Amino acid sequence: MIRRTKIVATLGPASSDVQVIDRLIEAGVDVVRLNFSHGSPEDHVQRAEMVRERARAHGRAIGVLADLQGPKIRIGKFADGKIHLKEGDSFILDIHCSMGDQTRVGVTYPQLVSDVDRGATLLLNDGMIVLWVEKVQGGEIHTRVVQGGELSNSKGINRAGGGLTAPALTDKDRADIITAAQLEADYLAVSFPRSAADMDEARRLFREAGGHGALIAKIERAEAVDAIEEILAVSEGIMVARGDLGVEIGDAAVPPVQKRIIALAQKHNRLSITATQMMESMIHQPIPTRAEVSDVANAVLDGTDAVMLSAETASGAYPVEAVAAMDRTCREAERHAPSTNTLQIIDRPLAGVDETIAAAALLATLRSSIAAIAAFTESGSTALWLSRANPKVPIYALTPQVYTRRKVTLYRGVHPVNFPQNRHDDPVQVMRAAEDELRRRGAVRDGDLMLITIGEPIGSPGGTNTLKLVRVGDLTHRG
Repeated sequence: MIRRTKIVATLGPASSDVQVIDRLIEAGVDVVRLNFSHGSPEDHVQRAEMVRERARAHGRAIGVLADLQGPKIRIGKFADGKIHLKEGDSFILDIHCSMGDQTRVGVTYPQLVSDVDRGATLLLNDGMIVLWVEKVQGGEIHTRVVQGGELSNSKGINRAGGGLTAPALTDKDRADIITAAQLEADYLAVSFPRSAADMDEARRLFREAGGHGALIAKIERAEAVDAIEEILAVSEGIMVARGDLGVEIGDAAVPPVQKRIIALAQKHNRLSITATQMMESMIHQPIPTRAEVSDVANAVLDGTDAVMLSAETASGAYPVEAVAAMDRTCREAERHAPSTNTLQIIDRPLAGVDETIAAAALLATLRSSIAAIAAFTESGSTALWLSRANPKVPIYALTPQVYTRRKVTLYRGVHPVNFPQNRHDDPVQVMRAAEDELRRRGAVRDGDLMLITIGEPIGSPGGTNTLKLVRVGDLTHRG
């Protein structure tokens, strides 16, 4: 059984040498994430080059996702490195404080004093520390500790319910977008967007820098949940980034919001990635908890395109084991997953030829025993539509374009195949070669039925206009 849900693994100190990269690829990684919150531009370029070199050695295509840091609002540093706050303590966030102590600490975002007033709730260190704002005076935010605990240097600040006005793209992000373009990132993830305008600006900067990858909006602000449909309209995909999102909207609200966002991504034919703490315990232990397995499985059953590992593979003790655990969990969940888009794509009006071909292919898989779909594609659009149709049949994207092969690594159910072709090739010869390639991969055997989507003439981007149902072996026996 070929896994349909894709696995994204974050690279870091635990996963940056050739041997570990090789093992991650063998374990089933489809896309690597470069977290621009850590490391230098040179680190990211080197890792991208290493992954692609090792992917070629394994005969695989591996996508690269560059993840911008965004406007992470943080406290400053303490003279002793950390303090301990107790419930009821007074504590001041002071934009002018250079070194914190038991009574106050600095803030990296001076505008915070304009974003809060009496009655606001601030959440520090991913919600571990809860502060109630009593008053704002000059550059100081006077608070009362509602939930205490240890507080150390540079921990993040969120506001319950959202409302912080920090722009989505910082000066660092703008520089990192240039790096992402230079390393030819297949996907650019934009952190903390609040609106479609944030995504439009990121796309403009990425294109101006020479980037050709697709944009992923990370949904981690309360405002982004409210604006989800407008954000989806200008993005190729979304990431349900449950860390900061859970802090802003509350942990109990995350599961239904996650399901809603994945469903909306399906409705709008966009990609979806489910992320954050999916197998968090595997940072320190070689097997996941049963709750983590259930979490991953539920995201698969919801229809997410990909599930993501963060610290588990970036800095954990068991990066390869984490990918292997994710792989087996996805496979088992997929055995019971419904074809969620079946009625949607068959019953609604079809927008174009590609979508019509995908709907016809889906209907064929429901009515006949189809072993595989061979999709000839230049840009990847046919493979995307077939993926959105969500057939329980493996889709092989046959393309000569290296960028397209890397792009489809994030498409649920789509497997990239390097397949040279040109517009002067004979269609029958091309389809016969595709049949041979799928037979070589063990995807089909003589006598199986397979679907072929192809554009005639061959090799024209956006030109898919033909769906063929063939029996494996018949093409070989034609002259």
